[in-house]
Amino acid sequence: MKGLYMFHEIDPQKFTYDPDRKSPEAHDAVIFSKDRSILLGSGEGELAIPRYSDAQGLLQGKPGGFIYLFSLGETAYFLSLEQVGETRSYQYRNVYSVRNAQPSQQAFVCATAFHLAHWYANNRYCGQCAGPFEHKENERALSCPRCGVVKYPRISPVIIVGIIDGENLLLTKYAGREYTNHALVSGFVEPGEALEGAIAREVMEEVGLEVTNVRYYKSQPWAFSQSILMGFFADLSGGRNVTLDTKELSEAVWFPRPEIPVEESRLSLTWDMIAAFRTGAV
Repeated sequence: MKGLYMFHEIDPQKFTYDPDRKSPEAHDAVIFSKDRSILLGSGEGELAIPRYSDAQGLLQGKPGGFIYLFSLGETAYFLSLEQVGETRSYQYRNVYSVRNAQPSQQAFVCATAFHLAHWYANNRYCGQCAGPFEHKENERALSCPRCGVVKYPRISPVIIVGIIDGENLLLTKYAGREYTNHALVSGFVEPGEALEGAIAREVMEEVGLEVTNVRYYKSQPWAFSQSILMGFFADLSGGRNVTLDTKELSEAVWFPRPEIPVEESRLSLTWDMIAAFRTGAV
């Protein structure tokens, strides 16, 4: 049911990768990507990714060329190497706008396909010798035939921290972003930094606090920033007065458990964590 599951929770469907898949069959799906958008139709209010049988018409005689991305259940998903225009049935939609769409499995597929399409589009040439990359046959990777470099998709680690002071949780809001709902302290892990170090650094940088008793909660793939999100709860150590980094945040406020805002969806790890604290699950 909508709103009850995190974005990536697609059971009982199975998300798999089979490097032996080389070309699409009629029932398989084809991803057409442009900028930060995916070509989608709408069938009875649900996302509709073109099937390979439909993609032939969209290509209008272009030779095509496809990269196998992954499979969901019995359907394989391929990325088209050719761009196509919009039609009455299919239009490009910003990938971020589809994250609440139904069915939720298709929203997850669109985001994950975008993650890979964005990576392929930005890695056409080897950064060491400038030779053109080729697709590896036995794994999801690119290789340079000239110098032998192998490149894998980028996944950036991000920590999210729910800072607890007794029966209170610190909620933040971003500065200068379109997203205006509440959030938690978060940030990318730096090279050479342990997760615990990233937590302590981000908490100090963004809100000027110290934490202790850090415990892992759960994780979530977040294709919109090519990231893997890792959620933690931590207890406040020392004073609770916030020193706000105004470049990153517009506010940071302690909310008593009964007064924590309710979000209709557990789509993101952030709101799953907030709901878990509000309901006493943590």
